[in-house]
Amino acid sequence: MSAGENIRVALAGNPNSGKTTLFNALTGRLEHVGNWAGVTIEKKEGELKKSLNKTNKNITVVDLPGAYSMSPFTSEESITSDYVRNEKPDVIINIVDATNLSRSLFFTTQLLELEVSVVVALNKSDLTKKKKTRIDVKMLSELLGCPIVETVSTKSSDNGLEELVSTVISVKSNKQVAPFDSKGMNASERSSVEAYDKKRYEFVKEIVSKVEHRQISSNKQTRQDAADRILAHKWLGIPIFAAIMWMVFSISQVYLGPLLADILGGWIDAFYAWVEGLLGEGVSPVLSAILLDGIIGGVGAVVGFLPLIMVLFFLLALLEDCGYMARVAVVMDRFFKKVGLSGKSIIPMIIGTGCGVPGIMATRTIKNDRQRRTTAMLTPFMPCGAKLPIIALFAGVFFDDAAWVGTAMYFMAIGIIIVGALLIQRITGDKHTRSFFIMELPEYRFPSIKRATISMFSRAKAFIIKAGTIILLSNAIVQIMQTFDWKFQVVAEGAESTSILASIASPFAILLIPLGFGAWQLAAASITGFIAKENVVGTLAVVYGITNFIDTEEFVLMSDGVGVAGALGLTSVAALAYLMFNLFTPPCFAAIGAMNSEMEDRKWLWGGIAFQFSMGYVVAFITYHIGTLTTAGFVGTGFIPGLIVVAAMIGYVAYLVKRGNEKAERKLAHSV
Repeated sequence: MSAGENIRVALAGNPNSGKTTLFNALTGRLEHVGNWAGVTIEKKEGELKKSLNKTNKNITVVDLPGAYSMSPFTSEESITSDYVRNEKPDVIINIVDATNLSRSLFFTTQLLELEVSVVVALNKSDLTKKKKTRIDVKMLSELLGCPIVETVSTKSSDNGLEELVSTVISVKSNKQVAPFDSKGMNASERSSVEAYDKKRYEFVKEIVSKVEHRQISSNKQTRQDAADRILAHKWLGIPIFAAIMWMVFSISQVYLGPLLADILGGWIDAFYAWVEGLLGEGVSPVLSAILLDGIIGGVGAVVGFLPLIMVLFFLLALLEDCGYMARVAVVMDRFFKKVGLSGKSIIPMIIGTGCGVPGIMATRTIKNDRQRRTTAMLTPFMPCGAKLPIIALFAGVFFDDAAWVGTAMYFMAIGIIIVGALLIQRITGDKHTRSFFIMELPEYRFPSIKRATISMFSRAKAFIIKAGTIILLSNAIVQIMQTFDWKFQVVAEGAESTSILASIASPFAILLIPLGFGAWQLAAASITGFIAKENVVGTLAVVYGITNFIDTEEFVLMSDGVGVAGALGLTSVAALAYLMFNLFTPPCFAAIGAMNSEMEDRKWLWGGIAFQFSMGYVVAFITYHIGTLTTAGFVGTGFIPGLIVVAAMIGYVAYLVKRGNEKAERKLAHSV
């Protein structure tokens, strides 16, 4: 091989075989590691780490989505199949799960039939030893006709990666003979895909019987199986999930998170005071207000919640890494099937707890158009990272940092998604469609603190970038609009209702009176929330002049003697309604753009936005008036006009459901 030669290596393997972890180990990149197909939707590339590259060659590693077959069924498998067939990489590293040879080798035999050199990385070799399973690697290599290297991609040393790389370099351009062919099959069998695959499975089964020697019977129940009987139980799974989420929110929102947030809040206050001292008394009051209250105060109010968000993301990453979140998907699958969603709909929604945009984009793995569009429409209901500051703010100010608030919002979102999916299924007349979901559960393992920390800082970085760009600009504009009236004259103190911001927000505030929060300031915060949900907190900080929402004990009384809750002008019931309104109305513009891309239908897009707004409005209305009736003995302000609006929304949906049912009956009669 000549100096400076380029070598392209493709990583191909089944989902959960450790492929992405191996890619990270080979390249030093930190791609997200998930427990299901759909996380890696597009191929990713990286240069081989210098510590592993002992040559002067340029070695590029391509991470392909997980696939079970070269005959693609999902969009992930299409990407892998098309790349391998059309791009012709120099070498394919086929990652084989040593704990499940029978499943993995089917794909291996297909790869070996291509005109590309293949090296098998027998991954998770450490787990086979723990299970007292012995694999005859030498015999397996002879039977397959390709080199095999045992690897443990999760270990930093003694992991077999150096041997794997040297093997890859040595086999480049070597011709290999496919171990499986169609000999012994008649013409009819060769033309049948099912017959061909059946023969391939038999061939793989024969190989496994020769090379794999188990000391523990696969029929014997293991501790993993015993754990699944409890955690993935169809009835116990839900309360267990609720308890775990309550603990997660307790740690992140009540104990550890606020402790760290107090430290950060002190730094923000000190920075505010330092800048204020630099400006001095001679600076323009308008400039001072924009810089201190609009930019530093508004952005600082949002960034102050960063420690709470980081702790939450860290804990969720641990749950995902240990294999528990895959069990949550299984628990929820039985409910989703009954409302016409695909089992794969669970995956985008779990991804959406980090950010709605990638969650919506992950719906492209769903083949059925109606199910894909429904999932894209409903995924934004899940509380994402941008909504967490809103949850933390209202939980802290109105509910004494109660952990149940965040937990309730997650389960409220799940309930809304189930109801929404049922309504959409009936509206579209597709209630007789069945969905199937096959998901391989990864083994339980001790979660990696390193991977969870990396995931946490990755999301924190994205949060800070947004705070330093979109939120900073939005808060500056809000402060300017609050400072000036339409004649561009500075608004006098106490006359903020004449400002540009107030005049724009006031008409919208009228619509929110039946929900318990008709102040223009609250309406303005909700409007800016459509740009980025974090803006709700930032705008509230600007319009009410509050620079620290974290230290609620210190800010029980503000400079004018009014408590934070009093300054916002909300009862606890109205605050809960306002929280739900901001969580369950349409998401930010970026998420709406992702919805437009994945739905590929403007009628579905606008219908989805209208549905999201209606759902948020109805939920907030019911929460406010039933809550007020329960706590005070009477309904809240604006009950009659709000009831008319809500009744009109529900009536229109009922009409659409009736029309959809008639469509479904006609479709069923036609099929019979």
